[in-house]
Amino acid sequence: MTARGDDGTPLTGEFLAKAIPTVSDRTTGAEAQVSIEWNQEGGEIFDQIAQRLYSKPSGSPQRAIGIFLDNVILSAPQILESEYGGTGVITGNFSIAEADRLANLLDSGALPMPLKKPPLYQQTVSATLGADFIDMSMMATLVGIILIMLFMIVYYRLPGLLASLALIFYGALVLALFKLWPGDGVTLTLAGIGGFVLSIGMAVDANVLIFERMKEELVIGRTLGAAIEAGFNRAWTAIKDSNITTIIVCIILYWLGSNIVASAPVMGFALTLGIGVVVSMFTAVVVTRTLLRLFVGTRLAQRISLFTAYRSKDNV
Repeated sequence: MTARGDDGTPLTGEFLAKAIPTVSDRTTGAEAQVSIEWNQEGGEIFDQIAQRLYSKPSGSPQRAIGIFLDNVILSAPQILESEYGGTGVITGNFSIAEADRLANLLDSGALPMPLKKPPLYQQTVSATLGADFIDMSMMATLVGIILIMLFMIVYYRLPGLLASLALIFYGALVLALFKLWPGDGVTLTLAGIGGFVLSIGMAVDANVLIFERMKEELVIGRTLGAAIEAGFNRAWTAIKDSNITTIIVCIILYWLGSNIVASAPVMGFALTLGIGVVVSMFTAVVVTRTLLRLFVGTRLAQRISLFTAYRSKDNV
């Protein structure tokens, strides 16, 4: 919050007349400090601020006044008097070098530095540059999904095929939600695409957990129907915990992006990842499970090899 005078005028470096490093002559010994002097208007504003802060408890943060340069804090001295009459000193166990540096920074903040035309450096970036990156990212995402689906089909066979169908459904549902999101929908920036891709990985991870549990049940002799139910029930705890943890992180990231760091990419990443994680739980636990149940009681259910992971001959 900017320190302001009684009439709302902010206290900025333009009111600072000078800041010089000095050495105080005290009974405890010489001590480096920075002496400051305001112009007439700045002195009046500073005294108004000092009167308000001086009423706060001594040594409390509310009694300190922060000095910033380019949004970086330089010092936060305590207000020790209610009036300064346009001059003051900043102390703080400074070394000579530290006092000199602080004085130089204060003086530099007080200097008017308008940008002259033409600027020293200027570069025009093509408007299609960002679009090219988005297109390449979407292409990379599509290739990654296809490779994941091929791996699932080859390794997990029929369940992998069903999981691939569920993954296609997942992608279509997520993109539809992005389009229908309140406002103007979700804009897929590079950060947003990153969140979407990560959510795809979590959707695949959920299926892997389920299929591995199913395999264990089939190995000990359970029927396909019993193995499906046991596999999903045993994997649900791990899926639920990991996804809830991710959702909590997304909420924190979205809050940070909207309130603290004010970063749209952070908000986009958190939003796309959060939506993707919620939908991935639905597709993994409901869609894939429903597709597998369709084969219970059919002739294919008798061919257990179609529902177990690929094993080399050395492991048979």
